Amino acid sequence: MKPNHEHYLSRAIELARQNVEVGDGGPFGAVIVKKGSIIAEASNQVVPDEDPSAHAEIAAIRMACKALKTHELSGCDIYASCEPCPMCLGAIYWARLDRVFFAADRYDATDAGFDDGFLYEELVKAPGTRKIPTRRIAVDEATAPFELWKRKTDRNHY
Repeated sequence: MKPNHEHYLSRAIELARQNVEVGDGGPFGAVIVKKGSIIAEASNQVVPDEDPSAHAEIAAIRMACKALKTHELSGCDIYASCEPCPMCLGAIYWARLDRVFFAADRYDATDAGFDDGFLYEELVKAPGTRKIPTRRIAVDEATAPFELWKRKTDRNHY
């Protein structure tokens, strides 16, 4: 069965539109699909939840993981009303979604006042040159948690 990309993207866009019409949420929606069924759907809740990580994609990933009782979503696709920002893209990779489909792009978002462009620029800079100063401080115990992890025989890989 061929996936109906337009159908799922239309649903993500509808979630984004409803979010703008009904409340303080941003104009973003996301839908996660597995084997032709919607597993999770969400809209942006950054302002209402007072949570800068409450993007539609992040919320949909959390819901899908709960629904499927797993921390990874291989076998699933995500449909977003807009190109995922760097934070959401990172979460998509960590969740191991198979594919990403989006409607509007980052430039459309910038035109609407959402400028994630500076994040893309910050990511390629050396830590000491970023807008928010970032600096590694070497301490003796810095790698101790990793050493414990490597020795743990019953760890869950992710």
